[in-house]
Formats: sequence, C-alpha cells, structure tokens
Amino acid sequence: MEQRRPILSLKTGLVFLLPAFVFVLLFLIVPFVWIIIISFTNQSLTGVTALHPQFVGLGNYLDLFNFSTWMTRGNFGSSLFITMEFVIGSALIGQVLLGLALAVAFYRRKGTLREFVNTLVILAWIIPDVVVAFSWGAFLNRDYGTLNAILNAIGLGRPDWQLQYSLFAIIIFNTWRGTAFSMLLFSSALATIPPSYMETAEVLGATFWQKLRDILLPLLRGNIITDMILITLWTFNTFSPFLLTGGGPSYKTEVISIFTYRVAFKFFQFGEGGAIAVVTMAINFVLVMVYLFILRRQAVYS
Repeated sequence: MEQRRPILSLKTGLVFLLPAFVFVLLFLIVPFVWIIIISFTNQSLTGVTALHPQFVGLGNYLDLFNFSTWMTRGNFGSSLFITMEFVIGSALIGQVLLGLALAVAFYRRKGTLREFVNTLVILAWIIPDVVVAFSWGAFLNRDYGTLNAILNAIGLGRPDWQLQYSLFAIIIFNTWRGTAFSMLLFSSALATIPPSYMETAEVLGATFWQKLRDILLPLLRGNIITDMILITLWTFNTFSPFLLTGGGPSYKTEVISIFTYRVAFKFFQFGEGGAIAVVTMAINFVLVMVYLFILRRQAVYS
C-alpha cells in the first residue's frame, strides 16, 4: 500500500509555526525569565537602583516571609489569607456551586424563564469589568444605592457595604460576575447525559436528590474538577476587586494581585514585586498539580 505523503513539508510547517513561537517567546517566556531575574535584585523604577540594580539574593523572598510582620495588614501573609478567603467564597462556594445549581435547575427545561435567566447570566459575564464595577459601586452605595434603599424600606437600615462588609462585597461581586462560565460548562455537560438515565430513575420513583446524588453528580465529577481548576486560577489572579474597593479600606480587600500592583507599580519596587509574582506562580502551579492529581485519581477509580 502506497504511503501518503504529507501535505506540508517539515520546513513549511515550521515556517507557519514561527509567528506563534515568536509571540510565545516575546510575550510569555521572556517576561517570565525577566521576572525571575529581577526578583533577586533591588530593581526599582526611580533612584540609583533603577539604572544600577544590585543582586540581593533571597532578600526579597525573606522580606515576604518575615513572620514577625507576616500577617500584619498590608503585608504578604495577610494578602495571601484574604486571597484564600476570596477564592473559597467566590470561586468554590459561589461560582462553582451556583453555576451547578443553575445548570441543574434548568436541566431538561425549556421556555421563556430559562432563556431569560441564561441571557442575564451571560450578560453579567460579557459586560466589561469597569462597567460591572461601576454598577456594583452604585448598587452598594451607602446613601443612594439600590440595595440600601430596599433594606431601609423594610427597616433594616443602611449598612456601608464597601466599608463594613468590604470582603463580602467583592465576593458577591465576583460570584455574580463569573457564575456564567460554570453554568455554561455544566449545562453543556448535562446535555451529554442520555435522557434514558433520568427517565429510568423517574420510573423507579427516585426523588430529585436521589437523581442528583446517584446520577448527575457522579457523571459530572470530571467537569466539576475541571471547572474548579479554571475558576480557582482565574479568581486567584483576578484584579477586578480593585475596581470596586481599590484594596481598601485599610487593606481589607487587598488580594494578592492588588498587593503585587501596589508594591511594583505604586511603590516602584520591581524586585520585590517580581518576588511576589514568582511566589504567586508557584502557588498557581501547586494548585494545578493538586487538582490534576485529584482528576487522575478520579479517572482511575471511575
């Protein structure tokens, strides 16, 4: 049997791949290496160290992990703890669970209500961050916000959400913003489940919770883990809370991305900012490895 010749030669294929390789090299690999290099220096934007940075070894990393002041507000430990609360609250509990709940609630349903909810959720996802943050800032405003107008009308007063409950405010903001992705992912996964599974369970008299526990959740396990990986990474690195609170008040909502921005681009300490970025990348890598390990174990035992 005559062997088919490839449409493109190896050299031609490499020529087509060259633009993508140059793009990856310039915008991913080079900045990654540069950040690692400057994290071992006292590079800054102004002053003597702007032109002549000095090698400081692990000095920047030791400053980040100075446990005598580690958990003081405005320091790395406090920012990391706030980020963990933010990720658990808005990503794992908020977006994943709410997206799953919406997908299951409208599973095998048709009609105007489903299309209306889908449209609202997707709109929340595609509207620009600045517009969303401005809308939520107006919604949560203490004196003129819609939420406080409703609460005051039923006798619950006018709490200052961005001052008294700032972390809760950005958790709700980010949950509302990102639930669409989880809902769409789970809706697509549910559409692949043969209808006969649910029909058989209904004939046998299974309740909704029994169908959810014994059919839907086991079949969605891989999709849930995938969603958790993506949502966790996106939430861990998101900068959008800055648009709502600026990291305040008193650093109460300074997640790791805002902390990095403050150190590197407000105080112009590029060396320390690079060290924070390297540690952040290492944490992201560990999170991915943990989730992939769980996913692999699930695939082995399923």
